[in-house]
Amino acid sequence: MSLLPSDEVMTIDDISDRNKYLSQDISPKIIQETNISETLSSKPPLILIVDDDLLIRKILVRYLERENYRVIEAADGMEALEIYQKCYPNVILLDAMMPVLDGFECCLRLQQLPYGNRTPVLMITALEDRESVDRAYEVGASDYVTKPIHWAVLRQRVSHLLDQANLRQQLEAANQQLSVVVQELRRLVSIDGLTQVANRRCLDEYLEQECKRAQREKIPLSLVLCDIDFFKSYNDNYGHQEGDRCLQEIAQAISKSTNRPADLVARYGGEEFAIILPNTGAEGALNVAIRATEVVRSLQLTHDYSKVANHVTISCGVATLLPSQDFDVLHLLKSADLALYLAKAEGRNCVRQGNYVLE
Repeated sequence: MSLLPSDEVMTIDDISDRNKYLSQDISPKIIQETNISETLSSKPPLILIVDDDLLIRKILVRYLERENYRVIEAADGMEALEIYQKCYPNVILLDAMMPVLDGFECCLRLQQLPYGNRTPVLMITALEDRESVDRAYEVGASDYVTKPIHWAVLRQRVSHLLDQANLRQQLEAANQQLSVVVQELRRLVSIDGLTQVANRRCLDEYLEQECKRAQREKIPLSLVLCDIDFFKSYNDNYGHQEGDRCLQEIAQAISKSTNRPADLVARYGGEEFAIILPNTGAEGALNVAIRATEVVRSLQLTHDYSKVANHVTISCGVATLLPSQDFDVLHLLKSADLALYLAKAEGRNCVRQGNYVLE
C-alpha cells in the first residue's frame, strides 16, 4: 500500500536517533503554567507518530521534520501512552489498526491522562466506513485522514490542529486572566476604600443572605453596631487625615474581635461599623461586642476631646434573631440601632443588648 505519491517517497534512514526528544521530559504542571505563545516561538511543535509500520513512521518523520517539526515515535498504543506522559506532544498522529493496543483504545485511554483531552489526535486509518469514522470521533480524535496518505492533506490537517490547540490555550489563558480581573472587581465593589472592610452594599447583601439562611436552617443570627464615641470632635480638632487614620485603625481593631470566616465586619456609614454574626446567639454576640470595645481601647489612640476617656472608644449595640421569631432584616437593624442608642444614652464606651423589635 502506498503511503505517499511515488515521486515523494523517502528512503529509511538509520533509526538510532529515534525519539531523541524523550530526554526532554516535561511535567503537566509546566505545560499548564507555560505561556503557549512563548513555547511555540522558542521551540517547534512536538509531534508524536504512533504506527506499527516502521516504513510509514520513518517517512512521516522525514516529511514532518522537513516542515520544521520535532518528532518522536511509538510502535504501538501502549508505548504511545508511556511516551506521552514523558513528553506531552502538541499533536499525536495515531494509526487506527495496531497490535498490542489499537489506536481507538489508545485514544480513549489518552483522554483519561492529565491534559490528554487537550492534545489534538489525528487518526490515520485505512478504514473509511461510517462506523470506523464515527468511532474515531467518539474516542476523542480531533480529525482523521485515510491511507494512502496525501502529504498536502496531512500537512494542512496538522497545521490546522496546531492552530486550534494554540487558539484554545490562548483563550484559556485569557479566560484565567479575565477571571482574576473579575474577582478583583468583585472585591473592589464590596470593599470600603478607606477602611478596607466590607462596604454598605456588601453588608446589606450579606445580611439579607444570612437572614434567609437563618430562617431556613432555624439558627440564630446576631448583629452588632459600633459607633466611635465623639468622632466629630476628633475630626474637627485633629483634622480629616487623622480622622481617616483613626477610622482605618478602628476598622482593623473591630475585625480582630471576630475569629470565624463567616463573620463579617463592614462599614455601616460614617464612623459606624457593623458586625454580622451568623449562627450566633445573644451571649456569643455580647462577647464579641465586649471584645471589640476592649481591642479598640488597647489601641490607646489619643482623644483629648472625648468626654468619656482620653483615648478613642466605641459604643456597641447588640441584637439577636432567634429561630422562634419572624426573620426580618429591617427589624434586626432597628433592634441593634436602638441598643446602640441606649449605649450612648447611658454614657458611651459600653455595650448594650436590645430586644428584637417586631414593629
